[in-house]
Amino acid sequence: MLREFKRPQKLMGNAFEITVVNNEEKTAQHHIDAAVDEIRRIEKLLTTFNEESQTNLINQNAGIQPVKVDLEVFDLIERSLRISNITDGYFDISYGGIDKSFWNFDREMKRLPDPELIKEHLKLVNYQNILLNRESQTVFLKEKGMRIGFGGIGKGYAAEMAKRLLQKRGVVSGIVNASGDLTTWGNQANGKPWTIGIADPDNAKQPFSYMNITDMSIATSGNYEKFVVINGKKYSHTINPKTGMPVSGIKSVTIFCPNAEIADAMATPVSIMGIDSALNMVNQINHLECIIIDDQNKIYSSQNINLK
Repeated sequence: MLREFKRPQKLMGNAFEITVVNNEEKTAQHHIDAAVDEIRRIEKLLTTFNEESQTNLINQNAGIQPVKVDLEVFDLIERSLRISNITDGYFDISYGGIDKSFWNFDREMKRLPDPELIKEHLKLVNYQNILLNRESQTVFLKEKGMRIGFGGIGKGYAAEMAKRLLQKRGVVSGIVNASGDLTTWGNQANGKPWTIGIADPDNAKQPFSYMNITDMSIATSGNYEKFVVINGKKYSHTINPKTGMPVSGIKSVTIFCPNAEIADAMATPVSIMGIDSALNMVNQINHLECIIIDDQNKIYSSQNINLK
């Protein structure tokens, strides 16, 4: 008799939940253990909170010398640069220079950071200054002070890799939920597709729409969870890498894509680049769809989405 086995787990600083469909609890738990180990392994590679991580070694050597990295890290950076290209730089892993120092979204902020200071730091944000050499498998940040970080793609990458590992182990269906960015395959234990609720930005607990999905990943970027209000204006925790300023005007973006890494990476640029440009871009990419909700609760969606 097939059943669903779930385990919530704190990983990569986020609330993950791994679900596998199996007919036996012990086997299911072993599968989940393996998925958790895989996510921890990826976190070690990508984290900026550990001096020894490859990400930090790259950052410490910015403007000094290229750093040899594992092929996996090299490939992830190369794919990130490809996404930067497609999104015209609205996705940029070199945003690390403006990341934490100016914006603190613990609701303590009372005023905007100094625009001049931001401008200074923005000079360091430019994905074109991340130089890759495949032969020597090295990464070089051209400018001193540049920093990369995988906040916009790491969770999706980890979810995708955990899913692939579970599939390799013969798990025919399940869900890896990385704090709201989730990837599904197969069907529920009862044979029906997984049903996913799309959160209502004004009431995160109350979905405004449901979708049946299988073999699909979903990522959401919204300002309803982390934001600050300064002079009556709401600023989301999503930072525009071109201006160093937080995004306003959009409440939430939901991306659908078979690949969790791409879904995660696309959620940020779609919420920044303006609704028309975003829809135009998404409509040109195969197997990518989105729903955007603006501050006036107007809903926009890409060509192939039919909202119930």
